[in-house]
Amino acid sequence: MRAPGFWWRAPPCALAWLLQPLGALYGAITLKRMRRPGARAGIPVICVGNFVAGGAGKTPTTLALAERLAALGESPFALTRGYGGKLAGPVQVDPAHHGASDVGDEPLLLAARLPTVVARERPAGAALAREAGASLVLMDDGLQNPSLNKDLRLAVVDGAVGVGNGLCLPAGPLRAPLSGQLGQVDALVIIGEGTAGDHVAAQALATGKRVLRAKLAPPLGIQAALSGLPVLAVSGIGRPEKFAVTLRAAGARLVGERAYGDHHAYSAADVAALIDEAKAKACRIAVTEKDLVKLEPLWPAAERERLICVPIMLAFDDEEALDTLLRGCLEKADQVRPARRTRNSTASGEE
Repeated sequence: MRAPGFWWRAPPCALAWLLQPLGALYGAITLKRMRRPGARAGIPVICVGNFVAGGAGKTPTTLALAERLAALGESPFALTRGYGGKLAGPVQVDPAHHGASDVGDEPLLLAARLPTVVARERPAGAALAREAGASLVLMDDGLQNPSLNKDLRLAVVDGAVGVGNGLCLPAGPLRAPLSGQLGQVDALVIIGEGTAGDHVAAQALATGKRVLRAKLAPPLGIQAALSGLPVLAVSGIGRPEKFAVTLRAAGARLVGERAYGDHHAYSAADVAALIDEAKAKACRIAVTEKDLVKLEPLWPAAERERLICVPIMLAFDDEEALDTLLRGCLEKADQVRPARRTRNSTASGEE
């Protein structure tokens, strides 16, 4: 499913204003739900969510945070609902045995980099992660889910579109009014540049929230491979135009785009059609990592070289500010896990 185009037009159009009463009701209910107290996991929980429906860069942010936390001596586990998968969980994702139809596409992507638990009931998922050795949980999405207490709440914002027309579902992309949601987060991560993102950042700073800036880009080796390469851009993500922008910025020559709905379940017919089009246009087929986990099992071995995966990595502009934020969260949460701190301190020779 793709988000309606009018969500991202400011000021709101006539249809948006027509739907605004429904949006106001939906937003009020969601905000009330967000304010409920949640269960404690016994280990720190860092939530990486967003204010709007659709993709904003939560999964790359989760992966970047996992890397920083590991450098700080932590053993992070990802926790996700597993959208698009049939398993309710709690279950730890095993890429060797689970497919996208079992756990969803994003959990498979996460599990390639760090231990990942899928659970529709977040407290049960956090408990499983703790039992499996997690020192903390990185909750990918779930900002509006109150079931689990969050020690650090980060909202990811796409700098190019911000919060769209500023209205709530179904009139706009917001899950609850921005002013109310700002009160339920500790910091914002603005990804990429744009006046829309700057506007959200200004509102956050005015309320005393921290704002971190970051950028998404493919690794340098992939950028070199894409330079001048004719490609058909294929994606099943929330905002497919972002993938096209990434490819062009890396120097690729787009000869076509095929945008499917977010979390699209690819079929053998989809694959055959894409290969036929690529042959006709004498080009490669560029896909996201999220799409690759679903496409690869269907892809003919003889055509594998035609497929090029374009991973993206998140880089924070100020890593020191990020580490300060993370350390502050961990220090506040120390009382719920004194044994872990004692063990680490002993191992490092600290008194």
